[in-house]
Amino acid sequence: MLGQKLYILMISAHGLIRGHDMELGRDADTGGQITYVVELARALGRNGKIAQVDLLTRQIEDSKVSPDYAAGIEALGPKARIIRLPFGPRKYLRKESLWPYLDQMVDRCLHYLRQQGHLPDLIHTHYADAGYIGLHLSNLLGIPQIHTGHSLGRPKRERLLAAGRKEQAIERQFNLSRRIAAEEEVLVHASLIVTSTSQEIEDQYGMYENTDPRRCRVIPPGTDTSRFSPPGRKHIDSAIQAGVDRFLSNPRKPVILAICRPDTRKNLDGLIEAYGSDQSLQNIANLVIIAGSRENIRMMETSQREVMTHLLLDIDLYDLWGMVAIPKHFTTEDIPEIYRLAVRSRGVFINPALTEPFGLTLIEAAASGLPIIAPEDGGPRDIIANCRNGLLVNTLNHTDIANALKEALSDKKRWRDWSKNGVTNVRRHYTWDAHVTKYIKEVNKLLRKDRKRLRRQLAATLHADRAPIPLTRKMLISDIDNTLLGDEQGLAELLRWLRAHANTVSFGIATGRSVESAVKILKKWHVPMPDILITSVGSEINYWPSLRPDQGWSNHIRHQWRREALAEALQEIPGLTLQPRENQREFKLSYLTTPEHMPPLEQLYQHLHQLNLHAKLIHSHETFLDVLPTRASKGLAVRYLAYKWGLSLQNFLIAGDSGNDEEMLVGDTLGVVVGNHSPELESLRGLEQIYFANNTYARGILEGLKHYNFAQ
Repeated sequence: MLGQKLYILMISAHGLIRGHDMELGRDADTGGQITYVVELARALGRNGKIAQVDLLTRQIEDSKVSPDYAAGIEALGPKARIIRLPFGPRKYLRKESLWPYLDQMVDRCLHYLRQQGHLPDLIHTHYADAGYIGLHLSNLLGIPQIHTGHSLGRPKRERLLAAGRKEQAIERQFNLSRRIAAEEEVLVHASLIVTSTSQEIEDQYGMYENTDPRRCRVIPPGTDTSRFSPPGRKHIDSAIQAGVDRFLSNPRKPVILAICRPDTRKNLDGLIEAYGSDQSLQNIANLVIIAGSRENIRMMETSQREVMTHLLLDIDLYDLWGMVAIPKHFTTEDIPEIYRLAVRSRGVFINPALTEPFGLTLIEAAASGLPIIAPEDGGPRDIIANCRNGLLVNTLNHTDIANALKEALSDKKRWRDWSKNGVTNVRRHYTWDAHVTKYIKEVNKLLRKDRKRLRRQLAATLHADRAPIPLTRKMLISDIDNTLLGDEQGLAELLRWLRAHANTVSFGIATGRSVESAVKILKKWHVPMPDILITSVGSEINYWPSLRPDQGWSNHIRHQWRREALAEALQEIPGLTLQPRENQREFKLSYLTTPEHMPPLEQLYQHLHQLNLHAKLIHSHETFLDVLPTRASKGLAVRYLAYKWGLSLQNFLIAGDSGNDEEMLVGDTLGVVVGNHSPELESLRGLEQIYFANNTYARGILEGLKHYNFAQ
């Protein structure tokens, strides 16, 4: 905590996010979620219990979008700001195309936090892609994760299948299998799932295997009542009035208003069918549809172009010209005026969506004094129960939609009651200040539990007050056998040194042992657990205290790795005997060798190449052969850590004793070779950044630390 106030890191990876003139409806990725995250960040920043809110998103440099999205920092208020970090291509990408680049965003976030010099108290992620990023940050940093799904993959797939789409086509377009797998992972890990309604927990999260309702909290989003308010005596902006009236033969009639993206799920075709099929409804009201600002329908993305084309064709089919308005141009700032225009006409707002997880436009309409008609599914049930300002309807039935609209428009006294109820009850239930009050209460409960957990875990580390990895300046990485271990008294001196410098130096080990074997031998020698464990010859990276794996490293080394095919290719090679199962790992095949019978490594590489297989072969002590992904090794793992945690390689001191440490020792790192080293390292003697110690084992490491003045 920053002075006992909270530092919250929010992540929303996709869409066009800025604090002004939000381009809502521009595409399927720039909708209600954008409003939610920006307004939540602003509202948190206004609260006296908050020290800082950073909303991390993607930096976009693309001539097709505003240069605003390329700015590194944008202030949202005194204690809230948008931070844009580059990852993936510079151009704007839809959310389905971002998945290959999310691991890069994890690393960018770590670099950003190192620059900040302090860590957040919690990470709040929005949507599945940010959930994936936050999951890995939370694991790496030991910081609790809160997640808001906004929309979920399983319900979306069910809706698309029900609409007649083929499963393979759905997967090609939306990459839902990866999204759903990420959502399941987040549900296992996240400390708190924030939802807008209880129905979201029961019906939508209920479709997931890993949902735990005990970790879900309903905290409805708010609306900015300073923007969305009844018209009172204000005059409606004449330009906005004219922009709507020019479509209408009789602009004095009440307005049926719909505001949504041109998306199939929003069911605009059902609304047109309801209006176009009912002459009496046409007689009493006009229909105004705000379906995204547009320049040229032909230039819109395919799904939006199809919706808009069908919309215009249906208007023509029912001959609704002069009764339906579809303005082309409007800004986010125009939307409150459009609600007030509908209120002045004694109209009604309708959300005709097939399903609605929450319905932020319903809250905006209610705050403006406009009665609402909404789907009898999802969030609208809670909204109308709280606000008592409209009707629920089966939006799958166009006759039901038409009847509900006529009922809402037919009783003037009830219309006035609904209008007044909406304004009053939005202020009671759906302001951002009310949202933040409940949010902070839940966060404080969560953090109290988390601090108790951390105290228990830190008891087993080198120093209870040690700095987390992003806040340390240097890193000591040592081999275990015959380097770190071998001299009890020297080891005790080294551990005292590490405790004394725990706030500036992180400690890690790099070994051929498995992580289980490494933990076992370290405990046997009474070594408190290091921050980082590079194990299985560099094919795995884990972090203490929970031994959480570095998924980014796993994804990186998976390139061209075909484990089963490699095992089959080496099965009949003379001189190779597969080691016991406990020595085999996801990214490592280990063999015992008989050198006089085993072919030379060059011949093994040629054999694998002929089979189009790629691997790294490490033959050590004339006894062992490890088969690894081409990107895996202890040396490459160290370089990956330098990149990931934002440290120069010159801030790494590497200690080793044998040939399989050579790749770690050479290059830009500082190397120390202990006095009891194997002869194969003699070829390194004389290199500028490799120091050969006279002392053995841990005393040799201490000698190297002193030689490089590493603590400074």
